[in-house]
Amino acid sequence: MSLRLSTVILPYRRWHEGGRAAWTRAEQLGFHAAYTYDHLSWRSFRDGPWFGAVPTLTAAATVTDRLRLGTLVTSPNFRHPVTLAKELISLDDISGGRVTLGIGAGGSGFDATALGQEPWTPRERADRFAEFVPLLDRLLSEEAVSYEGDFYSAHEARNIPGCVQRPRLPFAVAATGPRGMRLAARYGQAWVTTGDPKLYENGTPEQSIQAIRGQAEKLADICAEIGRDMTDLDKVLLTGFTPDRGGPLQSLDAFVDFAGRHTELGFTEIVIHWPVPDSAFAAEEKVFEQIAMEAPGQLR
Repeated sequence: MSLRLSTVILPYRRWHEGGRAAWTRAEQLGFHAAYTYDHLSWRSFRDGPWFGAVPTLTAAATVTDRLRLGTLVTSPNFRHPVTLAKELISLDDISGGRVTLGIGAGGSGFDATALGQEPWTPRERADRFAEFVPLLDRLLSEEAVSYEGDFYSAHEARNIPGCVQRPRLPFAVAATGPRGMRLAARYGQAWVTTGDPKLYENGTPEQSIQAIRGQAEKLADICAEIGRDMTDLDKVLLTGFTPDRGGPLQSLDAFVDFAGRHTELGFTEIVIHWPVPDSAFAAEEKVFEQIAMEAPGQLR
């Protein structure tokens, strides 16, 4: 299988002041998919413009025809499965069945307290995620769902006519721990990783490769335990969070070398950030577009 190259477009620009142009250009460049982050605010962008993921993706669906669209990632931090399912079914319909839901357990950032709650511990996040994913799977697959859990409930929730994609739109589950990986293996059509966050500041690219290899091996073991064919599960690397940082976007050769080392680990999709000036995701636009157009052919 040829490597799929995708991008993530941060929702910090007004739609008519560069937002729309990025999504249409992503399709022109031939990206497999364009994702956006599903946060209420995020890191250094907190005190600047930041728009909602689902409205942004809905607008993107109306100005593109082939590009797959999705979140990378949605989490339980401020989402409820019942309301999220309704939005996703609507988005899948508007896009003509081009939506992938990236989903993760969430973190301790601004989203964790924006609704006034105390931030959840890692254990609490994992507990909620373990309930969130199976319930969302049912809500997107069944016409009516009732459920009473420890954290989430649904009472005769109707989701007619369901997703355009059957039995539901695909899940790309972000996980590095065993509980999250079990959800990826059982419910995911793809697994997402950003590498080992502990290596970001002081690790080396070689250490990162070893850590990601270890993650993939753990996932393979879990798939074997539950009888899932590992080759049925796409493997997605979201770049920009390994010790390489922005290095792979410095040139076409640098990216091909980086991507080649990760495709050897079994990755089927690599996601690069759309350039954001004066940020950790700054990159030369010409180089970025050259990578988009030429790298997939060199990585077949």
